[in-house]
Amino acid sequence: MKIFIAGASGGIGSYLAEMLSTQHQVYGSYNSRPPSVATKHFMAKVDISSQDEVTSWISSNSREDDDLALIFCVGINYNSMIHKSKSEKWQKVIETNLYGVQAILKEILPLMRKRRFGRIILFSSVVPQKGVLGTSAYAASKSALWGLSKAVAKENATHGITINTINLGYFDIGMIQDVPSEMLNKIIEEIPMQRLGDPINILYTVEYLLAADYITGSCIDVSGGLV
Repeated sequence: MKIFIAGASGGIGSYLAEMLSTQHQVYGSYNSRPPSVATKHFMAKVDISSQDEVTSWISSNSREDDDLALIFCVGINYNSMIHKSKSEKWQKVIETNLYGVQAILKEILPLMRKRRFGRIILFSSVVPQKGVLGTSAYAASKSALWGLSKAVAKENATHGITINTINLGYFDIGMIQDVPSEMLNKIIEEIPMQRLGDPINILYTVEYLLAADYITGSCIDVSGGLV
């Protein structure tokens, strides 16, 4: 299988790209953060809010006989109470986290439909489910993926294509490293399992959805019970 990972330079995206590349051809994208070390997988600079750059990324790395998968790990945030928020920053979150998905699906779905095979996994979050102060832009963009997934699942269910969303909780990887210890302790106290997640659980869930052919339009919470 050939797997495209959008956002493969972030903590989770980088981890998945490294692990999945042991069994699959992996093509990752980054925008502002190039990989700091050599990788086993292919990496390209792609602004996923640009249809032209997305088209070039997908078309130059795929063939008609490829079994394709897409993992969308992109996620930027803008912390602000909505009545104090700046419209241009709010819009940037939506353009990246939501329009970015549309740009890639527009390019990759015709290839999957022609091949009559495809696996699409979108990463969302428990944040929209919980309601977290200052995250209106992020929550709006990530919760929108649930409805998008349902619609795309119906549109492609007879073409061998599945699309599902993974709602992540808090894991011992990526942006959590920047959270102050006092705040981190409060987060852990809210998690029923009383600990951050091991990222291996994300990999297990992704591998399961890549293999399964009868699960589509679903959301899976991987959060230690935090919802």
